[in-house]
Amino acid sequence: MLESSGRHARRRYIPRGPIAIGAGVLALALVAGLLAIAAQRGGGRSDGVAATILATPEPPPSLEQPPVVDSWPRWGVTHTQYSADNESDEVRSKVADLFARVPMVENQHIMGWGAGNPEPAPGKYDFRDLDRRVKLMAATKSQPVLTLCCAPDWMKGGSEGRTNWSKIEMAPERDHFEDYAELAATVARRYPTVTHYMVWNEFKGFWDDAHNDWDVEAYTDLYNRVYDALKAVNPKIQVGGPYIPIDSHVSSANASTLRGPWGAVDRRNLASIDYWLTHKKGADFIVVDGSSATNDRGLVPDEFTALKKFSAVTAWLRQRGGDLPVWWAEWYIAPDNIDWDEQHRSAVQAVAMMEFARSGTASALYWSPQRKAGDDCPGCLWTPGVGDEMPMAGLLSGFTRWFPAGAELVDLSVSDPRVQVLAVDRQLVMVNTAPTALTVTVDGKSFELAPYDVKWSDRGR
Repeated sequence: MLESSGRHARRRYIPRGPIAIGAGVLALALVAGLLAIAAQRGGGRSDGVAATILATPEPPPSLEQPPVVDSWPRWGVTHTQYSADNESDEVRSKVADLFARVPMVENQHIMGWGAGNPEPAPGKYDFRDLDRRVKLMAATKSQPVLTLCCAPDWMKGGSEGRTNWSKIEMAPERDHFEDYAELAATVARRYPTVTHYMVWNEFKGFWDDAHNDWDVEAYTDLYNRVYDALKAVNPKIQVGGPYIPIDSHVSSANASTLRGPWGAVDRRNLASIDYWLTHKKGADFIVVDGSSATNDRGLVPDEFTALKKFSAVTAWLRQRGGDLPVWWAEWYIAPDNIDWDEQHRSAVQAVAMMEFARSGTASALYWSPQRKAGDDCPGCLWTPGVGDEMPMAGLLSGFTRWFPAGAELVDLSVSDPRVQVLAVDRQLVMVNTAPTALTVTVDGKSFELAPYDVKWSDRGR
């Protein structure tokens, strides 16, 4: 995604239809390059590339029902530009097993991040990319989720039949909110096995420069129309919003009273959530995303204490939202330029997941940073082009198995506070947050932990 006026706490891979472009320190040059490429591919036009208009619409795919689970898995992953469907048959087989061994939540956006323009002209649909991702989620026995973002160009002032991927972050114009709601209903009718939807992504296009604040009233209007449209297709569909980024700062004129050693949350984000809670037609869960890093100082006071932001925000949301389950659609544990090895990164990720579990988060979806074969891929689930499992895949599987939503956690004695522990009656996971090896007693047993070690242990109950 492109960075929006510095309001987001991190940079990510930029989606560009079926092609991905990495974001980095030359982001502005990249944007200029993208616009030039789009103009060249469009025959000199600057309004994007010609979208595919299918002569004969593809029939809906045949999909297996999601597996029956005792409790909501809580943990999951969002597919982005590169996923298992972009790999070779051999790698795809390995990765499919990685996903399917424990049913987890899998999420896909309807446009961008691996999916092309679903409605390039009014009433003209191209669901081929989205079909492929929904079939991947079904084949890997997931609990499928779709994010209703982003919008075709003709809904946001662009040309019919063309897609300008540099404008992926624009919201639909208000005159087209009803058109977007109908697109959402069309998607829901096409994929009846998908019963969970998040509405939009990070308030993209809803920033009001004139007031230096979010246009939450416009977003809520869009949300309410989508909510009604989805419930009309199937009243059992679960709908959530507002999917707003929870920014935090060390020093800001917009700081709220929700604060800790990790910084202070921006009051404008919290006010937007309160407005949405008051004016929404209805909701089955509340959605946010965010990073443990502050926008102005990075990680404070350190990478592990900063993670307590996730618990503090979740507690605030549960209090404000009443009985609404809390979903973190994306969560990040450091700025992208952090120089950690996989052991250190995995330790911080594991402690972040502990914070989500302790605070009663209902769902926490990992934004997959997967890349193409040969690329360096810190934090990925598998080695691109090879399929070898990376540490984050094991964390997701382990937490999905042992710490689903509603799991009864057990308090255990730990001899060293530098070791974080999460436990249920039959299993525990421990993390050494120190850069040195430790000998520690946990639950009456002695363990040797390497620096930033993540270790699982059967409690034998």
